[in-house]
Amino acid sequence: MTLIIYTKTGCPWCREALEFLRKRDVEFEEREVLGNPQFFLELQKKSGQTKTPTIDLGGAILADTDAAAIEIFLKENGIM
Repeated sequence: MTLIIYTKTGCPWCREALEFLRKRDVEFEEREVLGNPQFFLELQKKSGQTKTPTIDLGGAILADTDAAAIEIFLKENGIM
């Protein structure tokens, strides 16, 4: 199951979320939405909003989140 994280350049919460995932060796695909209109539309379609960071784990969406919530989400989904 692929974890996708939607981010925006310059977003401090996004940097924190990416750092969290890297430190815990969680594999992910980053999709930066400001530089890619397709990713931005994808984010809106999947989550119903435009805020980042947003996680998509096999269709389970965690929108407008932070590292603490990501940790709980990953534990609940058996990733950590």
